[in-house]
Amino acid sequence: MRSGLARLIAAQVSLHACMTGFRMAAPLMALREGHSPAAVGMLLALFALAQVFLALPAGRYADRRGLRKPVMLAVGVAMAGAALAVAFPVFGVLCVTALTCGAATGLAMIALQRHVGRLATNPTELKQVFSWMAIGPSISNFLGPFAAGLLIDAWGFRAAFLLLALLPSLAWFWVRGTVEHEPVAPALRNTSGSSWNLLRERAFRRLMLINWMLSSCWDVHTFLVPVMGHERGLSATMIGAILGVFALAATAVRLAMPWLAAHLRESAVIGTAMVSTALLFALYPLVQAAWAMGLLSILLGVALGSVQPMIMSTLHQITPHHRHGEALGLRAMAINGSSVVMPLLFGSVGALVGMASLFWVVGAVVGLGSRLAWTQVTPGEAVNRP
Repeated sequence: MRSGLARLIAAQVSLHACMTGFRMAAPLMALREGHSPAAVGMLLALFALAQVFLALPAGRYADRRGLRKPVMLAVGVAMAGAALAVAFPVFGVLCVTALTCGAATGLAMIALQRHVGRLATNPTELKQVFSWMAIGPSISNFLGPFAAGLLIDAWGFRAAFLLLALLPSLAWFWVRGTVEHEPVAPALRNTSGSSWNLLRERAFRRLMLINWMLSSCWDVHTFLVPVMGHERGLSATMIGAILGVFALAATAVRLAMPWLAAHLRESAVIGTAMVSTALLFALYPLVQAAWAMGLLSILLGVALGSVQPMIMSTLHQITPHHRHGEALGLRAMAINGSSVVMPLLFGSVGALVGMASLFWVVGAVVGLGSRLAWTQVTPGEAVNRP
């Protein structure tokens, strides 16, 4: 399982790095060509917008076809969209590239997560495999923008776009020999009904609400730290460092979790993370020094970084085996929809109550919502309780 998991993580990094590289390079090119910040914001939103509408069909497709066909389709779409940017590096084409790279990455991620969940044979292994998989985006969030930035400075945007266009082909290299799991029987697919039926299950609804609240915390931190840092006169380098240590802390805790998985309960980890986030958000507006903001950012990275493997493990335990792809699609749709809508909402609410107060508002919501996590019991936890 370890060698197979390593190949899947490498495939995930290859596709995701293509998107994260374009997510940095495309807005930079648009700004250098004189496009407005509003246009750049729309360009960035397109990376997530495609995944909002395609997540559910992608989940059902993964349930029907398994891993290799969705990944092969994702590789083709990502490379085609990136090749357009190489041939015609203009704003309109970059918008198409954003849509295609976002859609391809979403499809591949759902198929990969579904396949990885089926490698595990018990709840402990579920937590372990998803802890390892959670490291992949951390690597690609660094690798894609860093490689693109180096090539932009050395040879220009077209060279960077060409490298990013070639990266998805590596994903197919890593998964081409993967042994597929047993396909979902047509009878099960035909009797499942609409994907929205999953929301009739109380445990699934609660998990989606928890996931949305924690995803919003990630977004609000990314949104507000640059605003607060600017208000306090911090340099761009210092603001970047504060956000950087957050990402490093999230990666570090995910590296540790596979070895701790046997001693962790999903509900306890998620509940603790929500309470900790609420407390840290309460302190954030009160600190002024860069070092204090950096310390809070590290602690917040540890709290939020620990959550994704636990949520993925819970989702696979409370969802019917033949509907894991659909459940992952619903989750992806909620996260990406939040990434599109929440920054606009943050700006509106922040204008009314103040940007600093927004930390308190979101923190209060998450703190009150932590009760949902503490009372969410997975089948694996129920077996282990007296």
